[in-house]
Order: sequence, then C-alpha cells, then structure tokens
Amino acid sequence: MEPPGQGSGYWAGGPSTVFADGEIFLAYRLRRPLGHGRGYAVAVARSADGEHFELLTTIHKEDMAADSLERPSLVRTPEGTWRLYLSCATQGTKHWRVKVIEAAHPAQFDSHRSQVVLPGDSKKGVKDPVIVRRDGEWHMWVTCHPLDDPAEADQMATEYATSPDGLTWTWNGVALNGRPGHWDSRGARVTSVCFSGDTIVAYYDGRATAAENYEEQTGVATGTEPSLLAALGTGPLAWSPYHGGGLRYLDILPLPDGRKRLYYEMTRPDGAHELRTEVQLSRPGLPGPLMRPSGAGQRGRVSSSGPGGRFSPATVPPGARRPSRPTGRAAPASR
Repeated sequence: MEPPGQGSGYWAGGPSTVFADGEIFLAYRLRRPLGHGRGYAVAVARSADGEHFELLTTIHKEDMAADSLERPSLVRTPEGTWRLYLSCATQGTKHWRVKVIEAAHPAQFDSHRSQVVLPGDSKKGVKDPVIVRRDGEWHMWVTCHPLDDPAEADQMATEYATSPDGLTWTWNGVALNGRPGHWDSRGARVTSVCFSGDTIVAYYDGRATAAENYEEQTGVATGTEPSLLAALGTGPLAWSPYHGGGLRYLDILPLPDGRKRLYYEMTRPDGAHELRTEVQLSRPGLPGPLMRPSGAGQRGRVSSSGPGGRFSPATVPPGARRPSRPTGRAAPASR
C-alpha cells in the first residue's frame, strides 16, 4: 500500500488483519507529516488474495475528535460481530486513548457509535493494542507512554491486560520493557503475539533513542506467561536498509493452509513508509514464523535487493515469497 505522499512523514502502515469468510480484512493507518495532518485516517479494506485490496470504509481523525490516529486493531468476536479498536491522540496533549467501534460487517463501521475502552490517565497514554482471544478469554498487549515529563513521552513499554468481553479490561502489569544499554533501550512495543504450545512468541518494535522515534525496528521476545516476556538477542531481528531503517508494526496472519502472511510497515529510500506483505511457510518446531529456536539472538536484516525488503534467509524458513506491496484504492487524503 503506497503512502499518501513522498518523503519523510508520509506513511501507510500500522496493519491489523483478520481472515474470515474466505477473505482477508485489513485495517491500516494513513499519515502525513507533523503540521500537515499527522495520522489523518484509518482505512479498512478486504482482499481475496491478501495483496489486492478493495477499500470498504475510512475513519478520519475528525470523526474521533482526535489530533491523530495510530495503529488500529481489527477483531471479529465469536458471535460474528466486528470491532475496530482505534488509537486516538487527545487534542493538544501527549495523551492517547483507545476507542472501539462495533458493526455487523467491516464496511459498516460508524464513528458515531464509538466508545472509550482504554482511557489512559494523566500519567499514562495508551495506544496500539494487540488483541487475541484464546481459551475463552481476551488478552491484550498495549503500548503505554509516560506523561509526567513531555520530553520523555516517546518512551514506551508494553502492558498486559485481560477481559471477559474485550471491552472491560483488568491490568496485569508490564509484560515487556526496553533494556538499558541495548538497541531497544528507549522502549518495547509488542506488535504481534503467537502461541505455540506452552511458549508465547511476541514480535515487538524497539529503538535506542528518542531521535529514532518513527524508525523502530523489529525484535522478538518469548515467555511462558503472557504477562512476562523476555527479549531475545542483542540486536533487532529485521530492519529496512533504507533511510532511518524502520521496519515496524509486524502483523502475522495465519492462513487456512498452514502458511502465515506477514504485513509490516517499512521505510523506503525516500523516507516515506509503505505497507508490505509476504507469505511464509509454517514448519514444525518453529516458535514463530521468523526465528528458528536455535537462532535466538541472530541479527536479522532486510536485504536491499528487489523492489522491497524481506526478512533474512538466516531467520526465515525456506519457501518465503518476496514481499509485495498491497494494492488498492487508497483512502482520500482529506475530507
């Protein structure tokens, strides 16, 4: 998916996907530079093949009374209802909150029917939820930013919460944080979670400094409890070879044939971010689609060959396809 412009600050990304009724449904964020709209819209689209998308609806930041929108979370409940969780920047502040919209179908999301599910507070902004329903319970990993000092509000940690219905949440503490002295010392934002037996594998965005904000790279963490994850290795798993190196907001979609389709936001040579996808085979013994058990700590990379990046063959099972850019009619740049 192309960004709405060329150059730094123009982004298409922050993907969240669901496979349902033989189709892939995708929610993603569109952004322009600071002073020109920021995260101005979240679009929802559908596709038969995961690469060519038809736009269904667009939610604009004005619809949500927000300064900006960030990564959404698209979920289908066991009853068949669809939910779109939206990360909303509170106007004139560093604060973020999360709202949800429910509908019978993704084309029917109506911003006038939104409700706040994660309000945050004066000390903490909340955004970018990753939501999984498993064993009759709702699990959420959400990014939290400290607000006591505005100059430090870019720092991030991932907190874990549970819910019986996906609307009322109980907090269970910090699941993953940055590691002092490491590449992810400024913070860790969980973007995708996979369960494999008793092991939990989480992929996360990290960076070392405030100057690297918006150019996070992808790391991996594991654990046996969803509330306690430990980062692996001394470097990121994957990054872009271009500009600031950003490769972030990895979303992993299991397919009916056992493969996994990856969606992620990647920095281009001109500094803009575009939404990319690739398919990987699922093989026995892998805790997740990107890293072999013996490869903990291996430094992943994104090659500069071809039209875009791909995860390093050193950390990807054989048979992965070259990543492609999802296509479709983009949401309008302004209302």
